[in-house]
Amino acid sequence: MFIYLFPHPYGAIQIWGVLLDFSLPSILCLADCQLQTPCRIQKCTTDFVSLTSHLNSALDGFDLEFCKALRAYAACTYRNSKVCRGNLVYHSAVLGIGDLMSQKNCSKDGPTPSTNPKVTHDPCSYSGHTGAREHRGEEQTSPTYLFCGLFGDPHLRTFKDHFQTCKVEGAWPLIDNNYLSVQVTNVPVVPGSSATATNKITIIFKSFRDCTDQKVYQAVTDDLPAAFVDGTTSGSDGNTKSLRIVEKVGGKYVEMHASYIGTTVHIRQLGHYLTLAIRMPQELAMAYEESQDLQLCVNGCPSSERIDNRGHLPLFVMGQLLPQASATHPWSVYTLETATTKCHEKILAKDIYFYSCVFDLLTTGDVNFTAAAHSAVKDVEALHPRKEHWHIFPSNESGGGDGVGTGSKFFVSSGLVCLILAVFS
Repeated sequence: MFIYLFPHPYGAIQIWGVLLDFSLPSILCLADCQLQTPCRIQKCTTDFVSLTSHLNSALDGFDLEFCKALRAYAACTYRNSKVCRGNLVYHSAVLGIGDLMSQKNCSKDGPTPSTNPKVTHDPCSYSGHTGAREHRGEEQTSPTYLFCGLFGDPHLRTFKDHFQTCKVEGAWPLIDNNYLSVQVTNVPVVPGSSATATNKITIIFKSFRDCTDQKVYQAVTDDLPAAFVDGTTSGSDGNTKSLRIVEKVGGKYVEMHASYIGTTVHIRQLGHYLTLAIRMPQELAMAYEESQDLQLCVNGCPSSERIDNRGHLPLFVMGQLLPQASATHPWSVYTLETATTKCHEKILAKDIYFYSCVFDLLTTGDVNFTAAAHSAVKDVEALHPRKEHWHIFPSNESGGGDGVGTGSKFFVSSGLVCLILAVFS
């Protein structure tokens, strides 16, 4: 019986179905070192890896292309069956091909790539763009992705992971680059407060080659459509996968997937207001003209529009305010204790999302802002590329800090109970 050693298309080996992290050169070396006969299993393996290394299992059409490559691999091993008889690597490859064809439901008869394949890349897939550069021999590194989110009163997390609470009443651009424009409209939440929340989101996917026509999406409170304003749900008639809208919860949550620019957008309605989260490649997010520099996701809110003071977030506590504010809010039924308890039901980590939830409850009394903060956390976990940066914690030091991975601090002065969150962005 042969040990099951099979070169995986992404540079690993499976032994009896267990994936081990060995590189392709190790496999080829094993073939070279053991063989003194003209067995060409190395060439078969190299061609297979060339055909599959650029494929993305998350994209449509993966199984079809992978099966084509497997059939070509099988044909190559068959042509070498006599000269490779008794070779461990050859027989392991044959067993592995059969196993993978069974797993992927590949038929033995069917199309195969050309004998000398020229690897092509989908021009309407951002991963295809990066793969094409690598195939041309250009230096290639994994693309860097950025995250931006807006929720609550509103709280903004910029592409630089700076966290701000802003007024920004009216229409403001979150993103405005060569590929995408995102604008939000914010309205006052309660009388006498500078806090606002988002009731309208407009997104323009700009036309791009043959991948998509220009598409406009618009959501307003109580109207979160699963289609663009022209009634379509994809970028163009000829390419339905490069840009598409997916309704996750009817009238409450939609996702937009723009594979041609590697971008994903989440839009939700919680209560009367909307939230937004977006993931986009850095090289595209930063592709804009000098005149397009007013972008909240890129540069944050103007200082005159920020409610937090240099990172300090004022909270209404038991009917009293920090010095930055001037009026009590009798409509809020929450105290600091009850707001903290309510937010802790949804958000276990006492990070900035937790304290933003407390701030929103004390400011508005609207329990839907608790769900908005919780959903914002879920969007971060789904879209933010770096897990170690998911949570932003208030700084222990009043003198500064980036707010990542630290604790919170309470300040109590005579006659005034207040909480200052030292979150320096």
